[in-house]
Amino acid sequence: MQTIDTLYSINTPEGVALRLMPAGPVLRFYAWLIDTCIRGAVMVGLAIALAYLDELGDGIFLILVFLIEWLYPVYFELFHNGKTPGKSMMGLFVAQENASPITPASSLIRNLLRFVDFLPFAYGFGLVCMLSNNRFQRIGDIVAGTVVLHVEAIQPLTEQDNIIAEVPPRPLQLDEQQAIINFYQRRATLSEERAEELAKVAGSLVENKTSAADYLSGMGRWIMGKR
Repeated sequence: MQTIDTLYSINTPEGVALRLMPAGPVLRFYAWLIDTCIRGAVMVGLAIALAYLDELGDGIFLILVFLIEWLYPVYFELFHNGKTPGKSMMGLFVAQENASPITPASSLIRNLLRFVDFLPFAYGFGLVCMLSNNRFQRIGDIVAGTVVLHVEAIQPLTEQDNIIAEVPPRPLQLDEQQAIINFYQRRATLSEERAEELAKVAGSLVENKTSAADYLSGMGRWIMGKR
């Protein structure tokens, strides 16, 4: 379930509802920059260490550069809970879209497709793709079914026990009841400001109410029989 604040919630196989927050391009750029600096430092160290081997050293160096460039992120994503050093420093990690750990196939796919995201230069396609969808997925993420998430934003959605059931002020049509129930179920994934904004769309149903969001949620609770 996607929200207006780019948060979305999923239900785990264990029946736990989680709220997830995809990471935007700015933090992901910083994470990428840190990882690039780390890879660069390792490559410089290898070049110095292998310089004395002449042509043999050049060949070994090129092989190691290839492996570092393409397998560095795969290794950390699979064996360090989806976190490269850069992502770890930024409080981010890679997971499947349902928040389960990233699989070997998905990690390989999202990283091999980095060359497509990089086109025409400086991750141009990847940036346009990220800004075109609510989960900030680049092309590699979409194909692999992965998403980069904020670690601290993963939290269970709790039942809204503090909401008092409210009897609707008038008989409601079926579509109105469904819309109100949907709002009540989504309420926990919205900020207070967004919840108020959306609740006021109900017009006369919430007119002159101190908290339109609480009142509309109360109606949703009443309609669902939670009285």
